[in-house]
Amino acid sequence: MKKIPPILELLDQQYGTEYRCSLEYETPWQLLIATMLSAQCTDARVNIVTRELFRKYTSVEAFAEADLKEPEQDIHSTGFYHNKAKNIIACCKMLRDEYQGEVPRSLEELTSLAGVGRKTANVIRGNIYDDPSIVVDTHVKRISRKLGITKEEDPTKVELDLMKKLPKDHWILYNIQMITFGREICKAPTPKCEECFLTEYCADYQKRMKKKGVQSPG
Repeated sequence: MKKIPPILELLDQQYGTEYRCSLEYETPWQLLIATMLSAQCTDARVNIVTRELFRKYTSVEAFAEADLKEPEQDIHSTGFYHNKAKNIIACCKMLRDEYQGEVPRSLEELTSLAGVGRKTANVIRGNIYDDPSIVVDTHVKRISRKLGITKEEDPTKVELDLMKKLPKDHWILYNIQMITFGREICKAPTPKCEECFLTEYCADYQKRMKKKGVQSPG
């Protein structure tokens, strides 16, 4: 797909090429829990919650042995707190009992943990182990479809499609850049197209301009 190299070049120019995770953590298990909490919640809110949470529970064992009601109260503001707390405790029990408290590396092992899907597993693989992986969150899926890079709807299919089309050195970076781009410019449901630097390559924008009878540059 000819449009991909110029899109990636513009993203690199705008946002840089530094790998930076917006979730705050010091250890792999902290990133795992923070990512689980980030489902249907902003990273900013998760960071507020985990600052206190990780001071209270200082190890995998501490979470594994927690009474469900306690972490439920601690993470209440992240939403879906009952399921999240239940999964975190079950996940940490598995880490303690099957992995000596260490967070595993492979996709298969990670997704075998309670509450851990491909998205969370790929966050760990990319940020902790530097294994090239594509994290398909709402921004990546929505914007990749708008740009016309993929037509897939299912997150796993989007992930596999992007792995075929994007160069490996941008797999992790693409997610980081898309999060910023989605929050600042390509917002749902009201994107700031007038401020966008990718309109020339955006299939959705070009389609809308064509309907209006406007000839856009490029």
